Amino acid sequence: MSRSRIVIVGAGFAGYQTARTLSRKLRGAAEIVLVNPNDYFLYLPLLPEVSAGLLEARRVSVSLAGTLPKVRLVLGEVHGVDLDGRSITYTDPEGAEKSLGYDRLVLTVGSVNKLLPIPGVAEHAVGFRGMPEALYLRDHISRQVALAANAEDPEECRARTTFVVVGAGYTGTEVAAHGKMFTDSLARQHARSATGMRADARPRWMLLDIADRVLPGLDEKLAQTADRVLRKRGVEVRTGTSVKEATEDGVLLDTGEFVPTRSLIWCVGVRPDPLVEQLGLPTEKGRLIVDEYLNVPGHPEVFACGDAAAVPDLTDPGQYTAMTAQHAHRQGKTAANNVMASYGVGARRPYKHSDLGFVVDLGGVQAAANPFGIPLSGPVANLVTRGYHLAAMPGNRIRVAADWALDAVLRRQAVQLGVLDAWSVPLDTASPETARLRG
Repeated sequence: MSRSRIVIVGAGFAGYQTARTLSRKLRGAAEIVLVNPNDYFLYLPLLPEVSAGLLEARRVSVSLAGTLPKVRLVLGEVHGVDLDGRSITYTDPEGAEKSLGYDRLVLTVGSVNKLLPIPGVAEHAVGFRGMPEALYLRDHISRQVALAANAEDPEECRARTTFVVVGAGYTGTEVAAHGKMFTDSLARQHARSATGMRADARPRWMLLDIADRVLPGLDEKLAQTADRVLRKRGVEVRTGTSVKEATEDGVLLDTGEFVPTRSLIWCVGVRPDPLVEQLGLPTEKGRLIVDEYLNVPGHPEVFACGDAAAVPDLTDPGQYTAMTAQHAHRQGKTAANNVMASYGVGARRPYKHSDLGFVVDLGGVQAAANPFGIPLSGPVANLVTRGYHLAAMPGNRIRVAADWALDAVLRRQAVQLGVLDAWSVPLDTASPETARLRG
């Protein structure tokens, strides 16, 4: 085993937890290599707070080298797997093509933005799967409010202060909830300037979903709480509604209504990383089929888990586990255990886990949560939600808590860094965690 190399592809929830568990238990008995485009683990559930200027980007970015001792970090984007030759090929940050052999391979490549065949969406919408998109969106929102404050045409002003979020799932609901508070704060700041915001330019947020309620698929009481908070805050919740076409000037809804806007935020869901399709192995709706031990059939040396793997749900026979961080985190632990079992260290275990509930941060002191099936709302739910996030984060807890405390007493910071533009964060990308660079 001391001569063996375990390669983990991807440092999301599943990959990070796999590497962390192996690092702690193997204690250097095997070489553990983690291949990832960036040198950090992104705590994705708090990304909406980054786009709303509440948390700084580094708060939700946990250093891989700093928190994974005895793990070799390789920066690169994996684009090929040779199952027969037991090697992977990747491109490093400087564009060099390289390969890496393995004895055991754990595929945790995650997911990317889900696309729908709607005209104009790929060209005019911004997704929400990586840090570049969140940073771009924060700049974009600040810029639109600033431009609206100086717009002489009332129609232009209203278009720039209208923000349309498509997808009322977990991410879309939080983006709309935090975004409305952010733009209201920006509008108040500009109202104190020499020019000031137009009186009729109150920021308008719309949350659309083809389903009949927000948070479809989650507990109905969670959905009712979220819907109530959103509407009270001023967010227009449109259920049973979607986008028919997107243009530079706005979006056409399937109801026939045209909404002038410069901001279309795409949160309709995710799809497995395109690398899965290139493997030539059986898939289920784009996800790599594995058994209950997270092994790829026919390849005992290959494991897969997280969003990219179709893991049998032993609590609901015939179904597969949902693409959630909760499952990915726990599957990472199981994958690490079963990798060790493949070397004869311990016994392999099937993956089995029932959801312990969900938490949805709605901004301010508002949240919706159902830990262990107990429905909570308001400040109590907010306390549970933030406590859960702090406990789940593998680092930066004090810094995150400090930012929350400062936000409670200080005015929201709103500056445009201008680091990224819309071209840098295309919706149709296999690498939402990496900004596209010109040249």
